[in-house]
Amino acid sequence: MTSPQCATNRLCARSFLFATTYERFVLIYQDALQRLGIGVTVRVVDPVQYENRLRNWEFDIIVAAWEESQTPGNEQRDYWGSRAAKAPGSRNLIGVADTAIDALIDHVVLATDWIELVAATRALDCVLLWHHHVVPQWSYNKVRTARWDRFAKPQLMPILRLSAFPDIWWWDAERAARIATQR
Repeated sequence: MTSPQCATNRLCARSFLFATTYERFVLIYQDALQRLGIGVTVRVVDPVQYENRLRNWEFDIIVAAWEESQTPGNEQRDYWGSRAAKAPGSRNLIGVADTAIDALIDHVVLATDWIELVAATRALDCVLLWHHHVVPQWSYNKVRTARWDRFAKPQLMPILRLSAFPDIWWWDAERAARIATQR
């Protein structure tokens, strides 16, 4: 989809996608941006073109994900650090270069205990959200699954994986027998 305004208007949101399934996530902003006088261009490109545009920050809007762990560390420098912002091809897709963010990343990386790590990570998260670099999506904290009630699971599930099915579940012969008799 191309807006005629983008050819002449300096205020233009350029978005590049490698799959048409992501168009709906970007086009949601089209009406609001056009009301502000910002033309919108959404273009699906092949994966190689997409990677090259990411490497050189040739976009205004993209759909991206940053995988995190329960113990964030050095990867934060690559995601949000000033040094990575100057390195084409880094994972700092946004090009964030901010000394305050660099200092918070140092606090995350150099945390000496869990409480300090959690506090530093939350502070970093707040500052990143405050700058509005990213519009969070996909934050549904449930896992939808459909299965027969023939399995048992631990009472206390791991924090990292909401369902952890089938990794830590086991076959429960008693439940399976109960289902067989109900048929």
